Amino acid sequence: MGKLYIVGTPIGNLGDMTYRAVETLKSVDFICAEDTRVTTKLMNHFEIKKPLVSYYEHNAKQAGEVVCRRILAGETAAIVTDAGMPCISDPGEELVKLCAEKGIPVEVVPGPTAAMSAVAISGLDTSRFQFEGFLPVPKKQRHERLAKAKDSTATLIFYEAPHKLLNTLEDMLDFFGDRHISLCRELTKLHEEVIRTTLSEAVTYYRMNAPKGEFVLVIEGASDAGQPETIEDAFAQVKALVDKGMRGADACRQIAASTGFSKGELYNMLISKNTI
Repeated sequence: MGKLYIVGTPIGNLGDMTYRAVETLKSVDFICAEDTRVTTKLMNHFEIKKPLVSYYEHNAKQAGEVVCRRILAGETAAIVTDAGMPCISDPGEELVKLCAEKGIPVEVVPGPTAAMSAVAISGLDTSRFQFEGFLPVPKKQRHERLAKAKDSTATLIFYEAPHKLLNTLEDMLDFFGDRHISLCRELTKLHEEVIRTTLSEAVTYYRMNAPKGEFVLVIEGASDAGQPETIEDAFAQVKALVDKGMRGADACRQIAASTGFSKGELYNMLISKNTI
């Protein structure tokens, strides 16, 4: 039986590639890549000549079975992503799960990660943090995720693309209130930038300035005093979610779960106030 290597690659600066990562990619029989065009550039730079297998979100199940059969037959494989550590908020996690199910050994070759790099440079509390990755695109699921995260006292980490950044910041301001945020852009690249500000100021800035590059958003956690003390306070949170378009029953369930107040009582309050 062979082995699968999880190999971290640079998030922007090729100088961050480790010796071990290069040697591992040179030693395996084949490499699984999210985008073979991106990985080919990396391989050419480090003079790595190995066959590439396309492995991405929409072919993960079928390709994963093929990869595992090859490893079980004695070949060694590496998995990489376009940038950073594969298998984190990335389809590679499915291949690792499959290998675990089949008893295939997996070894990690660590490298840079955008999330940890952003936390380190954020200037916010790093003792506890909560990685949220990319928010869902559908509005309902997006708002549910934000509602669940808003009461966490840990520092929050999100990924976001430039074309969705402003909407995301506006939603975060609505759900989280005006917290401190560090917007980390193009980390390790030529135009690396870290903006330490507040959510309201970030919204104002990006309404006037088009964002460029990939972002990691690091946001301070909720205050311990942020939990509602009365059912009226909890109802105000329900009402805010309903006003944003969430179904009344879903909003009551969400706030009941995060506050401990009764879902039935909250729903009765909605009905009595004719808000649904």
